[in-house]
Amino acid sequence: MPSEGPTGRKIQRALLSVDEKAGLLPFAEGLARLSVELWATSGTRKALASVRPPVRPVEELTGIGAWFGGRLKTLHPAVFGGILAPRTPAGTAELAEHSLLPFDLIVVGFYPFSQHLREHPGAEDLEEYIDIGGLALARAAAKNHRYVAAVTDPADYGAVLDELERTGGVLSDATRRELARRAFERSSAYDRAIARGLAGPPRPSPFPDELVLSAEPLALRYGENPHQAARVYALREPAGAGLRPRPIELVKGEPLSFTNLLDLDTAVATAEEFEQPAAAIVKHATPCGVASAPTLDEALRAAIATDPVARYGCAIAVNRPVGAGAVDGLRGVFVDLLAAPACEPAAVAALARRPKLKLVKIPSEPGQASAWEARSALGRLLVQESDRRALRAEELRRVAGPEVPRDGTDPFDFPWRVVRHAKSNAIVLAQGRSTVGIGSGQPTRVKAVELACEIAGPRARGAILASDAFFPFADGVEVAARAGVRAIVQPGGSVRDPEVIAAAERHGVAMYFTGWRVFRH
Repeated sequence: MPSEGPTGRKIQRALLSVDEKAGLLPFAEGLARLSVELWATSGTRKALASVRPPVRPVEELTGIGAWFGGRLKTLHPAVFGGILAPRTPAGTAELAEHSLLPFDLIVVGFYPFSQHLREHPGAEDLEEYIDIGGLALARAAAKNHRYVAAVTDPADYGAVLDELERTGGVLSDATRRELARRAFERSSAYDRAIARGLAGPPRPSPFPDELVLSAEPLALRYGENPHQAARVYALREPAGAGLRPRPIELVKGEPLSFTNLLDLDTAVATAEEFEQPAAAIVKHATPCGVASAPTLDEALRAAIATDPVARYGCAIAVNRPVGAGAVDGLRGVFVDLLAAPACEPAAVAALARRPKLKLVKIPSEPGQASAWEARSALGRLLVQESDRRALRAEELRRVAGPEVPRDGTDPFDFPWRVVRHAKSNAIVLAQGRSTVGIGSGQPTRVKAVELACEIAGPRARGAILASDAFFPFADGVEVAARAGVRAIVQPGGSVRDPEVIAAAERHGVAMYFTGWRVFRH
């Protein structure tokens, strides 16, 4: 809780009205020790029967008790006048004119509407759990926070009491302002919950109607460039259950940057595509080398070998704990960032000798990836299902060239899993379960093919080519055939499919259609 020392206002009188009593008694006892005069509504007062001096009933002020089954208890000028009155000479005079007592602290908790809705979906008595007086008290105190403190969360009891004891009963201006902000935030969330509850059962959809973001303590050095500031926000439960923030632990190195997180997002998602040990090398949030092998050491070496130029200053993610052997495979490679589910002590010691390398621990969650992914555009959050659709053997349709022997969807499964993580237009060349060339982020598909084949060089001969979308012209197939590619897997669906198929047939290149694309912009 922020504090500016004893320069704020002293707390002399408090009103307490809460539904959840946990932590309330010691808080009230602490206030009483500081000679704060305590008032409370009937239920709250019963819970504080042991406090001395005794807590005074709010009915003494209002003279009405609890009307309409308790719906009307505090909505009275004798209460709200003492909260809303400014402590100026004019305000103080008006309080005296109406014989009203000023309040300096309001402690309030709302009826458990969301809990009742969860426990009794479709209940007909929802309106009885809609708090009116509590929200009105909180908002009135928060509005007048220059003079009144609004405590709306039991989690704040300790910090508020600590500050009062440290300052002799004074709450600083900064503390009261922060408490007011939290009060309005809780009031707003409560209203949104009521609106959702009154709307009835949600429409069938994998997406919630509302996502609530909160700032994370994860510090970023800067945004995409050093002159840009950046901040990390995460979705708050329960609305964000489909976009779970992944735990990130910086084991060594400087704080992460904006682009580090983007690279990590691609690298981790790519490595977790595979059940066997796998490594994904990423530059500028797109893969430039991926491999899966019986051991992590083999996978890492194969992934690094894909593109010796692009790997400079790369981010790497692996789906197994890093041992000393894997570190040996990084010799001679400038790695900016390495992410792993764990790292053996010997590997950590070896990596400590590389001062510029950032080592990050991200628990591996195979099969547990977030159901959605999000990006921003034009001040809006775009949310979509994560692309985890599996390529099934029965979906593949051979349209040209000889049959390619395969076990299940192999050898097409590996390059297809990789190409959906590369930026469109994207082409991946693979030999077995290792990439040998990747062309991505190109404005034309033929350029992506040319780039992938150039990176692969002689390794393109006999490779499998995966394309994230259809070939709009036959030129890409011609380039791949001249490089020695033996088979192509692509979605199909171009108006020029007959020309594309004819080119593959002419060069003896096997071509398979999946029937669906895997764009990634």
